[in-house]
Amino acid sequence: MRVDFNVPLEGNKAQASPEAPPRRVDDDTRIRAALPTIQYVLNQGSSLVLMSHLGRPDGKANAKFSLKPAADQLAVLLGKPVQFAPDCIGPATIAMAKALKPGEVLLLENLRFYPEEEGKIDLPKTAPEDQRKAAKAEMKARQKAFAAKIAQMGDVYVNDAFGTAHRAHASIVAVAECFQERLAGFLMEKEIEYLGKATSNPTKPFVAIIGGAKISDKINVLTNLLTKVDALLIGGGMAYTFYRAKNIPVGKSLVEIEKVDLAKALLLQAKKANVKLLLPVDNVIADAFSADANTRVVAEGGIDEGWMALDIGPKTAQLFAAEIATAKTIVWNGPMGCFEMAPFEDGTFAVAKAIAANRSCISIIGGGDSVSAVNKSGLADKMSHISTGGGASLEFLEGKELPGIAVLSNK
Repeated sequence: MRVDFNVPLEGNKAQASPEAPPRRVDDDTRIRAALPTIQYVLNQGSSLVLMSHLGRPDGKANAKFSLKPAADQLAVLLGKPVQFAPDCIGPATIAMAKALKPGEVLLLENLRFYPEEEGKIDLPKTAPEDQRKAAKAEMKARQKAFAAKIAQMGDVYVNDAFGTAHRAHASIVAVAECFQERLAGFLMEKEIEYLGKATSNPTKPFVAIIGGAKISDKINVLTNLLTKVDALLIGGGMAYTFYRAKNIPVGKSLVEIEKVDLAKALLLQAKKANVKLLLPVDNVIADAFSADANTRVVAEGGIDEGWMALDIGPKTAQLFAAEIATAKTIVWNGPMGCFEMAPFEDGTFAVAKAIAANRSCISIIGGGDSVSAVNKSGLADKMSHISTGGGASLEFLEGKELPGIAVLSNK
């Protein structure tokens, strides 16, 4: 079973020595998310081999990125021992897997200790095309061989790692292809159900709330959702590229100059499609990017030179809340401001409260910073679905087919 145990580890940031492994998992949310599928498999009398990546060890074994703490935490959550393999392939690891008895669990060491997992080729961008093609072909062959070694350890493949479903990595695609039965776990199934309904057959009115710093990060999401939503609420740093497109003063707020024409096109597209595209009508501005900066609330045309917008204002929060209250389907991806700093968290938390207050809607929080904001607000239990995949949920909302889903036989 491919799981997503890419969890934060206590002390990992502070450690200078790769030989000193962290002691325990700092946040076990992703491990808990996989428990229903893990427990179901074990309750059927099967033995279970789990595989995951952790961090970015760049294709080399590094004790700092060992999954041993995840094995220890999973044992606590299951209330039973979890065996831990010293490697993810090799005779010793395969022997451990083959020796498992019904109901027993084995977690393999970090898949990314091998470059074949991610399949990156180590060539400069200036390398000739024929050389790049040859390197890619060689890596693909190595990935298949790597996958075949992993596949020796099981009879059925299950993917419950939605957070990596957008990556065509060896454990996501090549390993799956080694099995006749390749299935989605309960977490994967839930993600596909909620995000799939929102993008293909949403209950109307459908409101999307898109924030974050840059339009360039969300171009395809914005373009795809504009063909489906009744209202699109724009906040965060990207709002000020739209301001510039409308010739509204932005001071020194974040603006992607090269995306101004795109913002104009999106505004026009929304108008033609009769979609409400709501921008902030007021903003919390600051004279520096700092929690200690001087701040004030100004109307949309009041961002003076030397000042930057770092949050939506109270009138915008009310405007957005009114629209959210009418919705039957809500997708939220991206904060409304720099919520990590207390003076600029109110807009994001106001949106979270408005979504939580609408008890008749399906609310989907689309991964990444939006999830952090909802958790910080204390309203996570009021949302219908909180996606475990940042990049994966984003690509799903863009309308892309994810490799990790496409390869499954019960997708």
